[in-house]
Amino acid sequence: MRSRSLHGGRHELGQSFLRHRPTIDRIVGLVRATDGPILEIGAGDGALTYALTALGRDLLAVDIDERRVDRLRRRLPSVTVHQADVLRMRLDRPVLVGNIPFHLTTPILRRSLASAGWRHAIFLTQWEVARKRAGVGGRTMMTAQTAPWFDFALQGRVPAAAFSPMPSVDGGILVIKRRVLSLVDPAQRPAYERFVQMVFTGRGHGIEQILARAGHRSKASRRAALDTAELRPTALPRDLTPEQWAMLWGALGY
Repeated sequence: MRSRSLHGGRHELGQSFLRHRPTIDRIVGLVRATDGPILEIGAGDGALTYALTALGRDLLAVDIDERRVDRLRRRLPSVTVHQADVLRMRLDRPVLVGNIPFHLTTPILRRSLASAGWRHAIFLTQWEVARKRAGVGGRTMMTAQTAPWFDFALQGRVPAAAFSPMPSVDGGILVIKRRVLSLVDPAQRPAYERFVQMVFTGRGHGIEQILARAGHRSKASRRAALDTAELRPTALPRDLTPEQWAMLWGALGY
């Protein structure tokens, strides 16, 4: 095998291969609880790919490194293996799974959350990303913008030593499930996402002051909306639950 892919070496591709059997088993167990064809993102050397074949389901494994794609094709003829850039392909299989290159975590998450056709995603990402997306210690703007249509859950921390070469940070298992019933009408998603961005980036010492400075409704209307969403005027955007965001959106008349 050549020492470098045509797309770069390990550093450029963000390759840290999963070697930790308990973590592999944990991820496969989470996938087992789903149903339908699987798309594995960033197959790498195939540690997770091999384990996923035991499920006996239709499996498409994707990696940008043509050398590892060729090797997986030879070793796993029962698996469809494609050489592709995940940021340029359709993510439309019911189940997405993968050890995500840490430097591409945010772009891959954004693309996944903007894609239709999948129901479950099980991603191994940086610990801080997994923790924040799941709302541990406060929700991020991306999570708040997409939570009406997706549920995020943290399913464990993975030590850096579980990877080779070892990254500088731990990993985390993030599970995303598409909601069966949306909290906000999907047709309103672009406007809703702009609203959440406005609140997160607005000036003020609490949700009521942020809305006031942005010129949203009268004081009485804002206070009524906060009461409907069961929010204190001093609540911070990061502290709102998905249900509170949805109630606030609806109560403000959008």
